Amino acid sequence: MFHDTSLASAAKVDPRPKSAVSTGVGLAGLAGLLTWVGIARWFGMDGPYAALVNVAACALPMILWSVFVDKVHRNPTTGLDWSTAKPWRETIDVSMTKLAGLWLTWAGIALIYGTGRFYWEGNFAFAMWCFGLAAPVLFVASIPYILILDRYAVEPKDGCWSLGAWLMGLKEPVDREAIFNHLRSWGVKAFFTAFMVAIVPPGFGEFIRADTSQVLHDPVAMANWLITFMFTIDVAFATVGYIVALRPLDSHIRTANPYAAGWMAALICYPPFILMSDGGPLDYHIGTADWTHWFQGHPILLGLVGAILVGLTGIYAWATIAFGFRFSNLTHRGILTHGPYAFSRHPAYLSKNLFWWISTIPFLTTGSVVDAGRAVLLMSAVSGVYYWRAKTEERHLGLDPAYRDYSDWMARNGMVPRFIGWMLGRPAPVRD
Repeated sequence: MFHDTSLASAAKVDPRPKSAVSTGVGLAGLAGLLTWVGIARWFGMDGPYAALVNVAACALPMILWSVFVDKVHRNPTTGLDWSTAKPWRETIDVSMTKLAGLWLTWAGIALIYGTGRFYWEGNFAFAMWCFGLAAPVLFVASIPYILILDRYAVEPKDGCWSLGAWLMGLKEPVDREAIFNHLRSWGVKAFFTAFMVAIVPPGFGEFIRADTSQVLHDPVAMANWLITFMFTIDVAFATVGYIVALRPLDSHIRTANPYAAGWMAALICYPPFILMSDGGPLDYHIGTADWTHWFQGHPILLGLVGAILVGLTGIYAWATIAFGFRFSNLTHRGILTHGPYAFSRHPAYLSKNLFWWISTIPFLTTGSVVDAGRAVLLMSAVSGVYYWRAKTEERHLGLDPAYRDYSDWMARNGMVPRFIGWMLGRPAPVRD
């Protein structure tokens, strides 16, 4: 009782900074996803179209919650003032210039997709097929979208407008930094949306097709099934995040990471640049076997380790759910302070790396001692990459005072930073 009272008092004295996303958004998306997954399993719908419906079932409740409950469209961070509509004649030139910049951006993305053979092979071919169908719709929809929003925009001349003004050779001054941020933002969307759409069907289909009769009698099968489900949730929410980046929903990209180190640290974790894949420079799998190999014949250990791995994957998925429809690598779309972000600045990276270490056990080897040593060093390097990613993200987000406030609060109150500080013998900082 005294402990609970102490925690409540501490929360009042040093309250956690407000999160840019409410808990309800993620819960609404999860409810929609679980509903569709139940329907898909009941009717055996495990194909790519059912997987896309799963993404939509996740997105729609979040959008409705955000508009009708959180009323995010009224946030000042949208840059929109719905109380005053400018006359069409005042904004039409700006809108046409902005459309020119937007279409030039899309043309550049289409050129990259069309040139890279990588995007027309394997699962990425499905993503390209989806984009091909969506392109004409987006082209037409962009016209009323820009025309209407510019009437309510507080500052309509953004990076997209500056790019269009440069293209059209207008004599008005353009903001070069705004253009670069616009291009970086669309670079993030182009790269990661293709990847996410490509991996949506496989995981969804694997989970839907699973034989539950085997799952209920085998702790390994149960763990793998639940892990697959956690990743299905994660991928659906992340895909929604890249697609639903819209200013009226306050989910637009404020800034994309301006530091080359941040881009390098992130891109080497994803195809085609990934370094951790089979045969890659950071492939730590050679000479190793996973947890099921080392603990076979020991059902209690298999169940215990499986539960730990499911829990870590659950934390990883929870970290994505907390974003609602704002998840995105390399961007600032509002500072999160709720969910797992109340305990750690980087819960997804932490849980992911712990999962790899526990599931692989690199210091045990099916080969030689040298193989084990290499595996440990390579996995340490992989964890180092994620530490690098975390630091580059902090450097980018730290440009926003809201993140600095959150980071300071986390250092004083966050469970993980305080635990690490205790392990290193460092006292927790005190609020000024």
